[in-house]
Amino acid sequence: MFYLIGLGLGDLKDITVKGLEIVKQCSRVYLEMYTSILGVSLEDMQEFYGRPLLLADRDLVEQGADEILAGAGESDVALLVVGDPFGATTHTDFILRAKEKNIPYKVIHNASIMNAVGCCGLQLYKFGETVSIPYWDETWKPDSFYDKIKLNRLHNMHTLCLLDIKVKEPTPESLMRKRKEYMPPRFMTVAEAAQQLLSIVEKKDSLEKNTVLNEQSLCVGLARVGQESQQIAVSTLLEMRSTDLGGPLHSLIIPAKEMHPLEVEFLQQYARSLKLDDYNH
Repeated sequence: MFYLIGLGLGDLKDITVKGLEIVKQCSRVYLEMYTSILGVSLEDMQEFYGRPLLLADRDLVEQGADEILAGAGESDVALLVVGDPFGATTHTDFILRAKEKNIPYKVIHNASIMNAVGCCGLQLYKFGETVSIPYWDETWKPDSFYDKIKLNRLHNMHTLCLLDIKVKEPTPESLMRKRKEYMPPRFMTVAEAAQQLLSIVEKKDSLEKNTVLNEQSLCVGLARVGQESQQIAVSTLLEMRSTDLGGPLHSLIIPAKEMHPLEVEFLQQYARSLKLDDYNH
């Protein structure tokens, strides 16, 4: 049997009882540390589970699915995923490959940022399409995610922005060599995401007199959701550009133009000096 097991968002004990029982019975257990990260060390996880874990990095997840699935038809093999297994489309491929090989599989779900984001007080059923904000570089500055934020705003819906992470990214120079060298891990902050959005807003203002989003628009920054050190900040987009919420992982929310009074009341506790009633229009 092949198992995809969600670990939740916080710490070691967020794994479900069912998930933990399966981990202890498997012949091999892989830990996927490419699409997200958990706020604990590999050593602590191995001690808690009482067994070794095999790291599934980017190369193994994207190119070595067959290696992970090998033998899963005769013995139990598990892939541990931070959050929920279907929080990243990458893991859907494992299910498709298992079905192709006639390998039985089971998915053990857990909390993910997609539902835990409700911790800020915004109602989940009022969220529109989720977007991903990628890192920019000197030659690549995609902004298609802005159009989705705009569409959500026009339909009076919140937008959850998942921020880019770079783990085991090869350096541009090493791509031309046989031996890969990797850049240090990077995790986008709410400040970096706000800066990129402000750059797009400025460009849109000059081109089309944009009125959907501006530097005074309200936004919500979240860091380390589900962990003891969780932080939430509510500010204008301009102020978010200089907001420091500490270590990863961060997420950013662009709320709908009009919010329910209960949403406004809940957000107010994170808004410092802002009076949110002024933004509920």
